[in-house]
Amino acid sequence: MSKTPISIITGYLGAGKTTLLGNILNQADQKIAVIMNEFGEIDIDSKLIKGKNVNIAELSGGCVCCSLTGEFELAVKEVIQKYNPDLIVVETTGVAEPDALIFDIENELPDLKLDSIIVIVDSDAFFKFPLGKTGKMQIEMADIIILNKIELINDKKIKELKKEIEKLNKKAVLVKTNFCEISNDILFGIYSKKNIKEVSEHNHENIEYFSFETSKNISSKKFEKFVKELPKEIYRLKGFVKLDDKFYLFNYVAKKYSFEEFKADKTQLIFIGENILKFKEKILKELNSL
Repeated sequence: MSKTPISIITGYLGAGKTTLLGNILNQADQKIAVIMNEFGEIDIDSKLIKGKNVNIAELSGGCVCCSLTGEFELAVKEVIQKYNPDLIVVETTGVAEPDALIFDIENELPDLKLDSIIVIVDSDAFFKFPLGKTGKMQIEMADIIILNKIELINDKKIKELKKEIEKLNKKAVLVKTNFCEISNDILFGIYSKKNIKEVSEHNHENIEYFSFETSKNISSKKFEKFVKELPKEIYRLKGFVKLDDKFYLFNYVAKKYSFEEFKADKTQLIFIGENILKFKEKILKELNSL
């Protein structure tokens, strides 16, 4: 049985977590289970199913929105057993701190595979309220940091915000948004089957993305050489890769990378970085020649 990918969304009160969850469900082209402590502001107009550890509302497209009534581990197992989702998204508010959830996922839930940790920052509130221990920890652990409500601060404050965030986490992808408008392909890109287009400038300024897919076998030596020679502008690369007849989950952050054996059916990689579309043609050509 293949593992179900799970992503964690966190961020302090009012940053936009519920808005992001609603956007994720509205875009969904796969079966997503959202787990949150309360249904909150997500519009639930479907049948509510009472479970032992979770209340489940069935949404369109096979998606479900779940409210915890028991322990997190038992709730996740119940959702997988009943709905077998393609992806689980957890909002941590009122559930647990990200480190506790990550520990549970990696040590107590063998049916899950951690995908991405997404942190939402309220760009305006960041300067009005001091960042506590929890807020700092959230940012330090993030793979993707959404700088939301960016329209409320000026260019000078934006530069200051990015500088402060990068003091805590230099590896995460920073994405500027209003109303948490961001493509699911960016948040969960390694499972996407579409080529990702350049994202509209008003939301994501210089961050660019592209993807690669192939069914052929790749030489591990050639692939490692390719990875070591990637331009510094590409600071995030992740996905599945078939090397020497074995599949691996591949994770690359700022020149550091790792491989882990994983079940997949083809090579799928997403490249994320600053102004990187200029490298796309050359990189795809290189990959096709490996």
